[in-house]
Amino acid sequence: MSKLLIVNIGCIVSGDIASPIIPGTELLIEDAVIAAVGNGELAVLHPDAAVIDAQGTTVTPGLFDSHCHVSGGDYGFRQKTLDFIDSALHGGVTTMISAGEAHYPGRPKDPAGAKALAVLMSKSYYNAPPSGVKVHGGALILEKGLTEQDFAELKEQGVWLVGEIGLGSINRPETAAPMVEWAHRYGFKVQMHTGGTSIPGSSTVTAADVMATKPDVVSHINGGPTAISLAEVDKIMDDTAFAMEIVQCGNPKVADYVARRAMEQDQLARVIFGNDSPSGSGIMALGIMRNISFAASVSGIDPAVAVCMATGNTAKVYELNTGIIAPGREADLVLMDAPLGSVADNALDAFAYGDLPAINGVIINGQVRVKKSRNTPPAKRAVKL
Repeated sequence: MSKLLIVNIGCIVSGDIASPIIPGTELLIEDAVIAAVGNGELAVLHPDAAVIDAQGTTVTPGLFDSHCHVSGGDYGFRQKTLDFIDSALHGGVTTMISAGEAHYPGRPKDPAGAKALAVLMSKSYYNAPPSGVKVHGGALILEKGLTEQDFAELKEQGVWLVGEIGLGSINRPETAAPMVEWAHRYGFKVQMHTGGTSIPGSSTVTAADVMATKPDVVSHINGGPTAISLAEVDKIMDDTAFAMEIVQCGNPKVADYVARRAMEQDQLARVIFGNDSPSGSGIMALGIMRNISFAASVSGIDPAVAVCMATGNTAKVYELNTGIIAPGREADLVLMDAPLGSVADNALDAFAYGDLPAINGVIINGQVRVKKSRNTPPAKRAVKL
C-alpha cells in the first residue's frame, strides 16, 4: 500500500460548498484516495508514508474545467495548439468535461459517425489521459437520425455525456427533448448551448428552449461568447433547477450578474466553472483560476466558496468521485499560495484581491504531476515535495 502524507497545511478548502473549509493541517493519501484529515497525529501514526511539507500553504481539490472542446490527444485543432491540456494542469485543472468534439477535422454528422467519434474519444482519453488529467471525452453531438437504441449502445461502450445541444443538427426543443429523455433514461448527463452562436453551424438558444429541452447543465449561461439577456438569465434561475455554467470565454457582465444573483438567492451550489476552449476565443490555461478570482474579487463571493464552484459543485453535477476533500474521494489536489509580490498572505486572499495564486504542486490519484507551475508566478512559500 502506497502512502503519501501532506503536512503543515495552512488551510484546507474542502470543495463542498456547504462547508468550504476543513479544520486540519494534514492529509493522508493511501492508494490514490484520500484516507484521512488530521491535526498532527497522522505523521505519528504513519511514519512509513512519503511526506510533502506544505509550508503553511493552501490545499484545494483539483480544479474542474466543465466545458472543454477536446478533439483527440493533447492537441487543439481549432487553435492549432499542442499540449493545451498539460498547460491546464499547470493551472490546477485535474478534470476536464468534454462539451462535444466539435472541432475534430471532418467531424461526421451522420448517426453512425457521431456515435463512432464519441466512442473513440471516450475510450482514447480514458486509455491515455494526457499528463494524467482526467479527461471525460466522447460527448455525443446530437444529430438527426439518432434513435433510443443508439443511446443504449453508446452507454454499453462507456459513453455517458451529451455535448452541448446546439452544435449539431438537433438544435430545437421539439427534436432535442425526446433525445434528452432517451439520454437520461440511460444515465447520460446532458449539456445545452445557451445564448447566441459561437462557431459556424451552432444555433441561438433561448431560455424557453432550455426549459423545454431539460438538460442537466445550462452551458455558458454567460454566453459563448454572445450571452442571453439578463431577463432570460432570470427565467433560467427562477424557473429551473439546472446547473448553470459560467465560462471564461464568455460575457463578463453576465458572469458577474449570475454570480451576484445566485449569491443573493442562495443558489451558488448550482454554479459551475468552465473555459469553453479551445474555441474561437482561444485557449485559457489559467481560465478556471481566473473564474475563481473574478467571482471572489469582482462579484464578492467568499474565495473558498468560489473554489467549491470550480470543484465540488461540478463533481456533484457529473456524479464523479473527486472534487471534494474527504475520505474515500480520489486524491486530486492542488497546493497553492499567494504569489511572490502580492499584497495577499495566502491563496484565498490572493483570489479575493484579484490575483492568481501561485501553484506549487498538483496531485492526481495520489501522484505528484506538477512540482511548480510553469504558468503561474513563484509562490511566497516553497512547498517541499
